[in-house]
Amino acid sequence: MFVTAGFPNFEITARLVPELEKSGADLIELGVPFSDPLADGPVIQKSSQFSIEKGTTLNKILVLVKSLRQKTQIPLCLMSYYNLILRFGKKRFLDLARSSGVDGIIVPDLTPEEDKDFVSRCRRHNIDTVFFLSPTTPVRRVSFINRVSRGFIYYVSLTGVTGARKKLPDDLVSNLKTIKKYAEKPLCVGFGVSRPKQVEQIFRVADGVIVGSAVIKEIQENLGKPDLVKKVGSFVRYLSNV
Repeated sequence: MFVTAGFPNFEITARLVPELEKSGADLIELGVPFSDPLADGPVIQKSSQFSIEKGTTLNKILVLVKSLRQKTQIPLCLMSYYNLILRFGKKRFLDLARSSGVDGIIVPDLTPEEDKDFVSRCRRHNIDTVFFLSPTTPVRRVSFINRVSRGFIYYVSLTGVTGARKKLPDDLVSNLKTIKKYAEKPLCVGFGVSRPKQVEQIFRVADGVIVGSAVIKEIQENLGKPDLVKKVGSFVRYLSNV
């Protein structure tokens, strides 16, 4: 499950992660807010902007992860755009990420070839690097992404940005089956997933499902309500009980 760190505030994020774990989530992707999120649709963009305006920083998120490690053992991955890591400092970021308890890093605007040094440093710090495949990825590249990815491979179910969809692409299952022929790493599918039937469809072929925009929308619809965390947890259970 994906949540934007610091949205609507850090106190809610700190409560959401354990709740999502109890509700069936196997891994939490903490989104690091960025002012130019190229891969994100309007729902996540809005949550990121809200979080930025509240003063969320990468350093504060790492402090949050460290505190979460006292409450949960669920794998925690950061989803951050590359510019944020460069500005923060790669060595400083990885040192703090490791000491905070970050399990993996997802950088949507970074290919493995672009910064081999960063990928190598992640491995030395025992932090998984998750890379992407998409419907437009050539078959010949699948084996390479399988080799350089750690933890799992992130399959983008559709072309375009994140956001809930009423219907997933018709060729999704066939694409996943093709990838499975060339990749033995766990394959998780994200982008567009928002309904139990979609989760069930994906689990027939893939190893995991990543839900982001639908979770953020649930948070947005319950802003200011005392049972916000419980409501989001109930939604995740609704998706998980397929």
